[in-house]
Amino acid sequence: MESSSLSSRSSGSPWTPKQNKLFEKALAMYDKDTPDRWQNVAKAVGKTTEEVKKQYQILEEDVRRIESGPIPDYRDRRNNK
Repeated sequence: MESSSLSSRSSGSPWTPKQNKLFEKALAMYDKDTPDRWQNVAKAVGKTTEEVKKQYQILEEDVRRIESGPIPDYRDRRNNK
Protein backbone atom coordinates (compact mmCIF):
# COMPACT_ATOMS: atom_id res chain seq x y z
CA MET A 1 0.00 0.00 0.00
CA GLU A 2 1.63 3.22 -1.11
CA SER A 3 -0.17 6.17 0.34
CA SER A 4 0.54 9.81 -0.15
CA SER A 5 -1.01 10.40 3.27
CA LEU A 6 1.72 8.28 4.79
CA SER A 7 4.49 10.41 3.39
CA SER A 8 2.84 13.74 4.03
CA ARG A 9 2.06 13.15 7.70
CA SER A 10 5.29 11.57 8.92
CA SER A 11 7.91 13.49 10.84
CA GLY A 12 11.29 14.27 9.35
CA SER A 13 11.94 14.37 5.64
CA PRO A 14 9.18 13.21 3.28
CA TRP A 15 9.04 9.54 2.40
CA THR A 16 9.68 8.71 -1.23
CA PRO A 17 7.66 6.03 -3.03
CA LYS A 18 10.82 3.89 -2.99
CA GLN A 19 11.14 4.27 0.80
CA ASN A 20 7.47 3.38 1.25
CA LYS A 21 8.01 0.20 -0.79
CA LEU A 22 11.13 -0.65 1.23
CA PHE A 23 9.11 -0.02 4.40
CA GLU A 24 6.41 -2.45 3.28
CA LYS A 25 8.97 -5.12 2.43
CA ALA A 26 10.84 -4.63 5.70
CA LEU A 27 7.61 -4.95 7.70
CA ALA A 28 6.95 -8.26 5.97
CA MET A 29 10.49 -9.44 6.67
CA TYR A 30 10.72 -8.25 10.28
CA ASP A 31 7.48 -9.17 12.03
CA LYS A 32 6.45 -8.14 15.54
CA ASP A 33 8.40 -11.02 17.10
CA THR A 34 11.71 -10.08 15.45
CA PRO A 35 14.30 -8.80 17.93
CA ASP A 36 15.31 -5.22 17.14
CA ARG A 37 12.46 -4.98 14.61
CA TRP A 38 12.39 -1.20 14.36
CA GLN A 39 16.14 -0.87 14.07
CA ASN A 40 16.12 -3.42 11.23
CA VAL A 41 13.25 -1.66 9.45
CA ALA A 42 14.93 1.73 9.86
CA LYS A 43 18.17 0.40 8.41
CA ALA A 44 16.35 -1.14 5.43
CA VAL A 45 14.50 2.11 4.69
CA GLY A 46 17.21 4.65 5.46
CA LYS A 47 15.21 6.43 8.16
CA THR A 48 15.51 6.71 11.93
CA THR A 49 13.87 4.26 14.30
CA GLU A 50 11.48 6.98 15.45
CA GLU A 51 10.51 7.81 11.86
CA VAL A 52 9.64 4.20 11.05
CA LYS A 53 7.67 3.81 14.28
CA LYS A 54 5.69 6.95 13.43
CA GLN A 55 5.15 5.72 9.88
CA TYR A 56 3.83 2.43 11.26
CA GLN A 57 1.40 4.25 13.56
CA ILE A 58 0.13 6.25 10.59
CA LEU A 59 -0.25 3.05 8.56
CA GLU A 60 -2.25 1.43 11.38
CA GLU A 61 -4.49 4.50 11.58
CA ASP A 62 -5.09 4.42 7.82
CA VAL A 63 -5.98 0.72 7.95
CA ARG A 64 -8.39 1.29 10.86
CA ARG A 65 -10.08 4.09 8.94
CA ILE A 66 -10.42 1.98 5.81
CA GLU A 67 -11.80 -1.00 7.74
CA SER A 68 -14.26 1.09 9.76
CA GLY A 69 -16.15 2.75 6.99
CA PRO A 70 -16.82 3.09 3.32
CA ILE A 71 -13.79 3.15 1.09
CA PRO A 72 -12.96 6.74 0.18
CA ASP A 73 -13.35 7.77 -3.43
CA TYR A 74 -9.73 8.53 -4.27
CA ARG A 75 -10.75 9.76 -7.71
CA ASP A 76 -12.14 12.89 -6.04
CA ARG A 77 -8.70 13.63 -4.59
CA ARG A 78 -7.05 13.44 -8.01
CA ASN A 79 -9.61 15.85 -9.46
CA ASN A 80 -8.99 18.38 -6.68
CA LYS A 81 -5.22 18.66 -7.31
